[in-house]
Amino acid sequence: MRIVHLVAHLGGGVGKAHSALCGADGGDVRRHYVLLEQPRDRRYVDAVIAAGAEVTVAPTPAEARALIAAADILQVEWWNHPKLYEALVRWDLPASCTVFWSHVSGLRAPFIPPALVSAPDRFLFTSPCSLAGPAVRGLPDEARQRVGVVNSGFGFGSSARPSLRCAGRVGYLGTVDFSKLSRDFFTVVERAGAAEPVSLWGAVDADSEVLAHRSQAVRFEGHAADPEAVLRQTGIFLYLLQPEHFGTAENALVEAMSLGCVPLVFDNPAERAIVEHGRTGFVETSVDAAAERLRWMLANPGEVMTMGVAAAEAMAATRSPRQSAQQLAAIYREVIDRPKRRIDYAALLGATPALWYLSTQGGWAMDASPLGPARKGTLAHFAQSFPGDASFAALRTKAAVA
Repeated sequence: MRIVHLVAHLGGGVGKAHSALCGADGGDVRRHYVLLEQPRDRRYVDAVIAAGAEVTVAPTPAEARALIAAADILQVEWWNHPKLYEALVRWDLPASCTVFWSHVSGLRAPFIPPALVSAPDRFLFTSPCSLAGPAVRGLPDEARQRVGVVNSGFGFGSSARPSLRCAGRVGYLGTVDFSKLSRDFFTVVERAGAAEPVSLWGAVDADSEVLAHRSQAVRFEGHAADPEAVLRQTGIFLYLLQPEHFGTAENALVEAMSLGCVPLVFDNPAERAIVEHGRTGFVETSVDAAAERLRWMLANPGEVMTMGVAAAEAMAATRSPRQSAQQLAAIYREVIDRPKRRIDYAALLGATPALWYLSTQGGWAMDASPLGPARKGTLAHFAQSFPGDASFAALRTKAAVA
């Protein structure tokens, strides 16, 4: 089965997921990745090539059309990247058997247009939490039957048993920015009163608001060159995220649990789908409850060790690359004999970059000007990707009138 993946890039969690999948594929799946932009980091590009996949970087529309036409299945790796919208809407893609795999939850912005969910042969999420999202709730039964979940977050293949030496060490690894991290993280740490500083692993921008929370209770460790080594020295994984983050598979959380770290998380949908409260970790609903739970965990290292074993066993049983590769292969075999169809993406997403951005916002709730940092998926990112596009001027006029 020849699968062409249309993907903005193979960085971050998406690249990590696909490098693991390629290594777990059976012999009946051949993957070809069509990257829409030059990779900033070739680590995962090189990994999928080493595993036997092919990669084409920044093709012309004609080159992409030829690759898709020759494939059995087109798999679109979905998130709100401007270049992906451009390829779908403007490149006149040929008819195909189409599978979408969404790497955003769709529970909050960036939203997923409901019409897009019902358009392909299969639309897949990476977490069951997305099934409660607005893109799925209103679907007719026939379309809902084509929606599924295939996990994209995997633990480390090597197991680890927590030790008393590490059980009381508290750490966080991930995005050290309030776009992901909860602003209450530091309040929980201070109220818990840990004897040792809590380690925060992850790069921090020099102007980040997070740095205002420097104190003796936390230690900013910077980028983790070897995340596995860091997590093996951690007993409690303090993964307190803000409620509107758009993560789904939560790679860092799964990886930590696979090594026996016991997570403490807030009651957000993506984390709740991974952590079983009281057995593989703790899910708390408030700052007070989280601080009290952290104090209990620090005072009870034996119970933390026992729970760490359960967490590692749960991740090994439910979140392996082989399981996801087998699920995807079964879906490919299901759709491969269906008639190839063209999808009118302009009708689903809009014909202009401004409308593409708006399709992620669920309406006209937006900032009125594409100024500020061009962080991924923001209006500034879309405007930077299409400089001089007239649709943004019209968008600002409409926003000002509204």
